[in-house]
Amino acid sequence: MGGRWRGRLRRATDVGIVLLIGLFLVAVVLDEHGRTHEPLLIVLGLPLGIGQSLALYWRRIRPGAALAVALVGGLVIQMLVPSVVIPIAALIAISSFAAARPPLRSLPALAALLGVCAVDFASASREDTYFTIVLAIAAWAIGEIARNRRAAIEGEARRAVAEERARIAREIHDVVAHSVSVIIVQAAAADDVFDTRPDQARRALRSIETTGRDALAELRRLLAVVRPGGDEAGPVRPQPGLARVDELGEPLRAAGLQVAIRVVGEARPLPVGMDVSSYRIVGEALTNTLRHARASRVEVTLAYTAATLDLEIVDDGIGTPGVGFADTGAATGAGAGPEGGPGPVVRAGRRAETITTAPAPAGRGGGHGIIGMRERAAMLGGCLEVGPRGGGGFRVRASLPLPADLGGRSI
Repeated sequence: MGGRWRGRLRRATDVGIVLLIGLFLVAVVLDEHGRTHEPLLIVLGLPLGIGQSLALYWRRIRPGAALAVALVGGLVIQMLVPSVVIPIAALIAISSFAAARPPLRSLPALAALLGVCAVDFASASREDTYFTIVLAIAAWAIGEIARNRRAAIEGEARRAVAEERARIAREIHDVVAHSVSVIIVQAAAADDVFDTRPDQARRALRSIETTGRDALAELRRLLAVVRPGGDEAGPVRPQPGLARVDELGEPLRAAGLQVAIRVVGEARPLPVGMDVSSYRIVGEALTNTLRHARASRVEVTLAYTAATLDLEIVDDGIGTPGVGFADTGAATGAGAGPEGGPGPVVRAGRRAETITTAPAPAGRGGGHGIIGMRERAAMLGGCLEVGPRGGGGFRVRASLPLPADLGGRSI
């Protein structure tokens, strides 16, 4: 509704400008004709005066053509009617032209307008002529300011869209990577004990179903914001936070990984963005442990201090995230190939099976998961440390500064 009214107001303004400028120029020409009885005033003055005013109506969609008509008409009118010192139609047109075109094109147009204004030196005082020149420069400056403001707004909108796309991509990566890793491990575990422990196989299958449903709900929530009409899609599941961090450990426990979660200090309510990002960092670290570390135990520590929230995820595995297996099957136990490349994946109680995988990027920061964790920590003004521990295993530690108004406040 607001956009419709703005459009109507803009059209009404354009029509009003055309009528006012047209009536003014026609009145000036007729007044001059009444004194001099010069026929050129009727032959040229009236058509050019009306033409200038009509051209202003299209100054937004055809700024160059509107300015050209205003400059030619203004020059002729000033030569025919010396009392018209200010080419008012051209001033309006140059402002619109500068708002629509870069300085490389608008400055030559300004020079042409200044040439029209300089005609006044022959028929008007120097003070009036200089005043007209200043008005022309001011009209151009107003248009240039409007163009720069619009460019800044459009640039900010593009950055906002890019940031939102990156955020959604990180969220989808975290949801899919964690859920698919858990499903693969649970499926392998169910296959191993399907004949000997059917009850355990059923539990693994139920865990797969739960994980899949949760992942589907999270994906629906994330895609709702980019789907047309997403705001009308009905209620969606709220975003997860550290209050639900224990849910990340449940499917890993069912897969045989011991997960311990402890809280140090007094937990505090966090801003939504920080709460969600912290949850995702923990989830991604647990996913890397499941996929790459070949660990039997992982400990998650949430430490609340006066100024920071420290997240630490430590496992007793021998793998390094981003080095070794890119396939999630490595979480069930695997022998690495030469130089950290793919090797045979050995499942408990079964013969060795070879799964062809591509080696993941080497290094502390390899892989999209660690990159995503670093980006989340940096976005919150914190830092992330990843690497093997001296006594064995792998550690992920994120230190996130708490907002000042949360310092010392407890639930």
